[in-house]
Amino acid sequence: MNKNKLIAAYSDFMKHLHETMENTLHSFAEALEISKEKTSKTSDLTTDELNKLSGYIKRDIETAAHGLSNKEDKDSLSEWFKFDIELIENFTLDAFLSVADKTRLELEKLKQLAETHTYHSGDITVPGTFICDDCGKEIAFKTTSEIPECPACHATTFIRI
Repeated sequence: MNKNKLIAAYSDFMKHLHETMENTLHSFAEALEISKEKTSKTSDLTTDELNKLSGYIKRDIETAAHGLSNKEDKDSLSEWFKFDIELIENFTLDAFLSVADKTRLELEKLKQLAETHTYHSGDITVPGTFICDDCGKEIAFKTTSEIPECPACHATTFIRI
C-alpha cells in the first residue's frame, strides 16, 4: 500500500467531507459515506484502502470533537494540536474545524462522548502530538503523516495528547 497515496487521499477526503457537511443537513455518518464515495471516484484507492482511510478520518474527527467539547476558539484548537496553528502546513484547518464542530454538536445532541482512540504505527493521521503508550515518548507531526514506531522503544501504540 502506498502511504503517500493515502496521505494525499486523506486531504481530498477531508475536502469532500467539509463540502458535504457545509452544504447539506447530513449526519456525520452519512457525510462520511458520501465523502468516501466521492473519494473513490477521484482516486485509485482500493475498497480496503478507502475503508481504512475513512476509519482514520472518523477517528480524527471524533477525537477533535471530543477535545473541542468545551472550547470555542482556534487558540483551543492550537492547544489540542499542541503547537502553533501557523506551523500546520498543507492542511485545511478551517474545513477540519468546521467538521469537528458539527460533529461535536451531533455528539452532544445524541448525548454521546467520542471515545478515546488508540493510534497505531502505520495509521495516517492529522497533525498533532502523540505519546507512546509504553514509554511516554512524545512525537509531533506538523502535516498529515503516517505514525511510525516509537523512536525510543519501538512500541506501536500511541494516544493523542
